[in-house]
Amino acid sequence: MEERLQKILAAAGVASRREAEKIILAGRVKVNGKTVTELGSKFNADSCRITVDGKAITAEKKVYYLFYKPRGVVTTMSDPQNRRTVADFMKDLPERVFPVGRLDFNTEGLLLMTNDGELAQKLMHPSHEINKTYLVRVPGIVPQEKLDLLRMGVKLEDGMTAPAVVNLRAYDHERNSTQFDITIHEGRNRQVRRMCDFIGFPVRDLKRIKMGPLNLSGLSKGKYRQLSETELSALKKAAAL
Repeated sequence: MEERLQKILAAAGVASRREAEKIILAGRVKVNGKTVTELGSKFNADSCRITVDGKAITAEKKVYYLFYKPRGVVTTMSDPQNRRTVADFMKDLPERVFPVGRLDFNTEGLLLMTNDGELAQKLMHPSHEINKTYLVRVPGIVPQEKLDLLRMGVKLEDGMTAPAVVNLRAYDHERNSTQFDITIHEGRNRQVRRMCDFIGFPVRDLKRIKMGPLNLSGLSKGKYRQLSETELSALKKAAAL
């Protein structure tokens, strides 16, 4: 059966479908010896020889890992500035995995690592509205009316945010700080930080603690584990697979 080239690459664990498109456009993919840069091109993976950077792709067992990303780590597989990346923690894996979505350099927490490009694309697509929950600490005592603004949605430079679920956890009067968790389903760049900037309380600490049915239970910083069958089934259901 013929499929789009980017889907074939994603299914082989080369990268997410979005990243696979960039690889194709960069002229790094050949089919039967000819470079292909057209994203709409379709091929039969069973009858064609497809290479990326000269290396033939092969079907790969799909794997799924939960990773607790520490602060000070880049959510990418390589970094031109030679900063620590998530790939540095995955060197012992026999499969090549990539992160689903991103956590910025100073944000820690839950990150899904996989070689399942189709699932990754589904999870990142805004139509599926996968909930992501973050634990937030900000300096100062945040009044309830400011938290209500986050609950209703705030106007950022790229438009209004969807209503968020916000739960106040604690006021620390001694340290003059507020801790709360916020659940959103959008995937805008640095969204939680920008929302907190909008209400006048810039983030001090930010940690993603849940994504869909997944949470950080049993994981310490810098460690990873495979998803259980129950977790994987629930995740695929959330992604409508």
